[in-house]
Amino acid sequence: MISANNVTLRIGKKALFEDVNIKFTEGNCYGLIGANGAGKSTFLKILSGQLEPTNGDVVITPGQRLSFLQQDHFKYDQYTVLDTVIMGNKRLYDIMKEKDAIYMKEDFTDEDGIRASELEAEFADMDGWNAESDAATLLNGLGIPTEEHYNLMGDLPGALKVKVLLAQALFGNPDILLLDEPTNHLDLDAINWLEEFLINFENTVIVVSHDRYFLNKVCTNIADIDYGKIQLYAGNYDFWYESSQLLVKQMKEANKKKEEKIKELQEFISRFSANASKSKQATSRKRALEKIQLDEIRPSSRKYPYIDFRPSREIGNEVLTVEGITKTIDGVKVLDNVSFIVGHDDKIAFVGGNELAKTTLFKILTGEMEPDSGSYKWGVTTSQSYFPKDNTEIFDTDMVIVDWLTQFSEIKDATYVRGFLGRMLFAGEDGTKKMRVLSGGEKVRVLLSRMMIMASNVLILDQPTDHLDMESITALNNGLIKFPGVILFASRDHQVVQTTANRIIEFLPDGTFIDKVSTYDEYLENDEMARKRQVYNMSSDDENDN
Repeated sequence: MISANNVTLRIGKKALFEDVNIKFTEGNCYGLIGANGAGKSTFLKILSGQLEPTNGDVVITPGQRLSFLQQDHFKYDQYTVLDTVIMGNKRLYDIMKEKDAIYMKEDFTDEDGIRASELEAEFADMDGWNAESDAATLLNGLGIPTEEHYNLMGDLPGALKVKVLLAQALFGNPDILLLDEPTNHLDLDAINWLEEFLINFENTVIVVSHDRYFLNKVCTNIADIDYGKIQLYAGNYDFWYESSQLLVKQMKEANKKKEEKIKELQEFISRFSANASKSKQATSRKRALEKIQLDEIRPSSRKYPYIDFRPSREIGNEVLTVEGITKTIDGVKVLDNVSFIVGHDDKIAFVGGNELAKTTLFKILTGEMEPDSGSYKWGVTTSQSYFPKDNTEIFDTDMVIVDWLTQFSEIKDATYVRGFLGRMLFAGEDGTKKMRVLSGGEKVRVLLSRMMIMASNVLILDQPTDHLDMESITALNNGLIKFPGVILFASRDHQVVQTTANRIIEFLPDGTFIDKVSTYDEYLENDEMARKRQVYNMSSDDENDN
């Protein structure tokens, strides 16, 4: 168990948390939610001991081991992948290294032998002989191939480093597991694996995530941060949302009844306070009036942007034809003879672990990259807006937001453009911020503003939910569902894919693809059935061979 007792954290004069008291118990997975800036990551740092509170303390059951997801992707660059994972249990790793150092000594003494014996006993008690195989199992589950396990962390691409650090946090069955945005930069297969891992995890988990489907799948409780307080709710994210809305509704109804009673008492007092025969009754009602207290209903600190993609032109029947597109990058065939036709009702989610294939296809279709062979043709009625995965070059400018966005608007009027920015939570002078100083979430909201103001009838989005808070993801999800045009997109958010797509294209590691007209959940279900059939057929073949 881990608990926060009267925890307060002040940053300057502002109290981020005020007298927080909360217990996280064994066998539960807690989703820590709240608006951007509410202090979710900060609270995890307090729980993990990385940050000292101004007042109060954190108590962990004696003897329990706490593990948390590291955020420094360069911290372990000089270590191998396997060693980095095993470091998740520092004591076990230290024993391994001390043992190795003793056995490598040329002048091995009796004292060394005694020490080695003590270490071996502790090593065995910690199931150390299975450490490497356990680490490898975690890595393989997250999609890191065996041939990478002995490579240095510094040689891995960023996406794989994230997975290794996640495996490190999960390693060794920690008693308390703290995960800050564990699904960031994970492909959907890895997210599915993590969901199953946490569902079967029997100790305490506290997780921050913007993925609503993930929170619904793994959480038994929700801890909601709002206005410096943390309110605990039993159930998953959807249950929290319904409960919190119901609570506000009940408080409003109770206040309405109290206000009616207050009005009734005030009218009686006003009419009869000067009447001698009614004076006692008026006095009694004054006392009753003084006892009535209205419930304080503070508006939530959450803010939802307004995302509404309205195409200026209806799309025709001919949208996009892709024929035999092939592309090799750095000697690896990323796309191999990719062909498909897009209809005017299609909302296509591109899925699978081959992230480079999706991004490459989108760049080709938007003219940013040329294919090695093959072709594509957009219909004459189409207009496209593109949300790129990497926006570094776009924001490498000294232009202010409103001037940059005006370039893409048919109406060159600052007030008109500011209206789009206002919907995306850029209030007042925020529109005069320079592009290069924006945060990750602000950059995404600017790019979505551009897509809205361009009024295209084809949207192409490559991981648009990265860097967004839950409120913005919800608004984007709703905007995509309502959009009457064609959507080609890749997203790690299961709920966005499930509720938006009516067609799935999965890129396989060899650059080929599978194309199915279905929802995402239907696709996953059929894919799981196909895998089970394959396993059954293989086992049947083995029996026949015997």
